[in-house]
Amino acid sequence: MFFTLFERLAAVVVLASYRIVDLVDDYTSVREKVHQIEQLEHEGDKITHEIYEQLNQTFITPLDPEEISKLASALDDILDYIKSTATRMYHYGIPGTDPHMVELAKLIQLSVVELEEAVKGIRSMKNPRQIEQRCIEVNRLENLADDVLHHAYDDLFRSNDAIAIIKRKDIYEYLEIATDKCEDVANVLSDIAIRHS
Repeated sequence: MFFTLFERLAAVVVLASYRIVDLVDDYTSVREKVHQIEQLEHEGDKITHEIYEQLNQTFITPLDPEEISKLASALDDILDYIKSTATRMYHYGIPGTDPHMVELAKLIQLSVVELEEAVKGIRSMKNPRQIEQRCIEVNRLENLADDVLHHAYDDLFRSNDAIAIIKRKDIYEYLEIATDKCEDVANVLSDIAIRHS
């Protein structure tokens, strides 16, 4: 039951990552795209709630209850930051996106695809080394996101438009924090793989 729920939650996170890439890469029909992301975030919340309900009703769990709780929370955090980024873009009324936003969104997408495969791997725990490799890749992608954020700041602070600076800085930071949340999931999965191998 828990593994199925985690796989469902990871799949929703992957869908949300594709939606945020679509939003920043093709900045049209913004309200509709943001709404799609919001719907995915709500779906993720429902699955997360279901995981916690199962945890409260199950005496013997396939993983340590703390691991289950941490993994559910960490996956949900990625969704929260993807949604928060999208809603900020809409409410701030930014006129368009830029290559830094696209690159950060694509790093989120690459990270969550790796995480989805790692989540699938914990069901059987047949290849903990493969789970660990995927987690290492997510850590590498998060480091790249840090670099992209610094380059984005360099470009951003050349502008004289203080309002635009504030809006874009916030969006960059939310995208980058989403990659931090991916790294948090990778760390939980890595710990699970080590403990259960």
